[in-house]
Amino acid sequence: MIVSNRQRRILEVLLQRKEATANEIAEEVQISARTVHRDISEMKGLLSDYGLFLATKSGKGIAIQGSDDNLAQFHKVLAHFETVTYAPEERKTLILCRLLEAFEPIKLFSLAYEMRAAIPTISRDLDEIDPQLSKYKLELIRKRGYGVEIKGMEGAKRALIEWLVREYLDESDLFDPGPISSNPWTVSRRLLHMVGKDHFLSIERMLWEQEEKWPRRLTESAYMRLLLKLSIAVARMRSGHWLSSRKPGKQGHGGTADAADLPPPHLQPFIDAFPWEWPAAELEAMQELFVHAMAEAVKQEENLLHRNGAAAADAADRLIQAIGRKLNMPFDQDQSLLEGLVNHLAPAMDRLSRGEAIRNPLLAQIRKDFAVLFAAIRAAVDELPVADLVPDEEIGYLAMHFGASMERLNQLKPVRAIIVCTSGIGSSKLLAARIAKQFPRIELIGNYSWYEASRIPQTQYDLIVSTVDLPIDAGRYVKISPLLTAEETEKLRAFMGSLSIDEAAWGEEGKREDAGGWERMKQMNVYTSAIIQVLEPFAVHQLHAPHGPLSEVVSAMLAPLAADLELEGTTAVAKLLLEREQASSQAIAGTQLALFHTRSDHIRKPILKLYRLEEPLWLGEGGDYEVRRILLMLAPLQLSRPVLEILSEISVLLLQPEFEALLEDGEADAIKLYVSQELEAYIQSKWRGRDLHEHSK
Repeated sequence: MIVSNRQRRILEVLLQRKEATANEIAEEVQISARTVHRDISEMKGLLSDYGLFLATKSGKGIAIQGSDDNLAQFHKVLAHFETVTYAPEERKTLILCRLLEAFEPIKLFSLAYEMRAAIPTISRDLDEIDPQLSKYKLELIRKRGYGVEIKGMEGAKRALIEWLVREYLDESDLFDPGPISSNPWTVSRRLLHMVGKDHFLSIERMLWEQEEKWPRRLTESAYMRLLLKLSIAVARMRSGHWLSSRKPGKQGHGGTADAADLPPPHLQPFIDAFPWEWPAAELEAMQELFVHAMAEAVKQEENLLHRNGAAAADAADRLIQAIGRKLNMPFDQDQSLLEGLVNHLAPAMDRLSRGEAIRNPLLAQIRKDFAVLFAAIRAAVDELPVADLVPDEEIGYLAMHFGASMERLNQLKPVRAIIVCTSGIGSSKLLAARIAKQFPRIELIGNYSWYEASRIPQTQYDLIVSTVDLPIDAGRYVKISPLLTAEETEKLRAFMGSLSIDEAAWGEEGKREDAGGWERMKQMNVYTSAIIQVLEPFAVHQLHAPHGPLSEVVSAMLAPLAADLELEGTTAVAKLLLEREQASSQAIAGTQLALFHTRSDHIRKPILKLYRLEEPLWLGEGGDYEVRRILLMLAPLQLSRPVLEILSEISVLLLQPEFEALLEDGEADAIKLYVSQELEAYIQSKWRGRDLHEHSK
């Protein structure tokens, strides 16, 4: 039996460890997890010849299983297997790399010599490579006496290289600071060279700096795609493979950008880092990459806002209320804060749920400038169910939103000030006139001596402006001269910006409209009605799930709900649910439960249904999640805030083991009772928190 050196190493790891995940094998053998899966698939026939088979369990790993005798026998004969330098897939990949790097045809016998294989073997490999090239509109030229070459556009060749890199390398290979030579596998070394491993980290730093300036952030996968394309483009230019000019009159790669047509600023760092003569075609192509990425970032945020809008709005409201209580700030009066948080949280929640890294180069400065605010936000987030997923980098971004809100609120609120001046009535009047002119927000209560000012209750003023040192804490007053110089003007402005806002000082207009008992009772009635609206039609269904695609399962769930959907609504809602699952699996990790949810104009009223599947459904990119129960949550796009909160709270309940157990085998009435009790407790805590806030004033 013949196996490659790499396949032999994988088999040895599995026999030694008894059981290992693809990632563990990949780390041990120093290849990608994708390559592990590919090689293991090729070795199934080999194992079956010895009465063995591969058992794969999601989350647990891969194991070679069979009788003890067969395992012992296979362990002995493995050492005597004949090995070849390259497995068939490795060899075909190396052939592609060699042809993509070449500037002229390569003789067939030269390829056979380089790959250490017979000429008929290489010919067979080329036959199998040809269809893959056709997908990229590339042509494999094979002529006797001429040799072998790949013909086609340079852009298509770069796209093929990108596919090869994604197929055979892990991100850890690309970001490894070690040299290419440290990788033990020939295919990996060849691909690392073609992707430009030696300049990859430099390009990543430049891209990161550029993306920080964009109004919208890329997802991690989109960021990685752009990074790969940029690095491959630079590597190809370095090796002399240039794009052909797209504009008339600029033939070949010799046409350079006109002096009047300067490159956009975001391309300049790349031009400076690689100071060769950049052809116009290359600049145009790189510009298109950035334009496409920026457009994708905007579209992605819009999609995420549609998918996560309800959850983002709920999280934003919770943070605004909690942080407002902690800092005694009326953040709920700043509509810009709510809108900004929702727009930020929708994509942020998506990135966090996928475990993507959050980058925040300003974190250290934010911690320093907004220490109290940062701590308050961290404490508020720690009270949320998703606290473990939220790193300090994300807290830093939230602090910037709340910090900007504090600035806006400070500009709106009048500041009550008293003047303490010992230089006489004329000096105090001069100072008062200059303050009134420079600071319209300051409401001057009067001019006093220190003896008089010390007896004024602190609740009646926000600020003391004094022309002399006072025997009190320096944080309670600002010292300036009667002339109010330019430097002192900035000093007073900074002092005003540092003032904390007491919500009570905003007067009657700033008080909560629902502070009274009657209003509170009316609001609680609204929330109770929302609970009834959501829970009353709740039902549990047994789903005879077809063995076909997920679309058939979704259609089976929606079929009985046609009366609650608009005309042709079933098809539209099914499409939304499938798109959401494709973007990010709705299965809940660690359970056999999935939450399928969406909002649409095609949905007439809130719908909450539980489906128990007779056969398991496998979700996730690789079918990693076994699902036996689906909670379907549908709602119209136009939805009252109480109903939105109720649906959000129900989704939070899915994290509770008691609720999960009820969904497994509980009756519909028992589930409704449990949910209603939890929601009642939520409403009581919501209003109790407001009461405590009112009484603390």
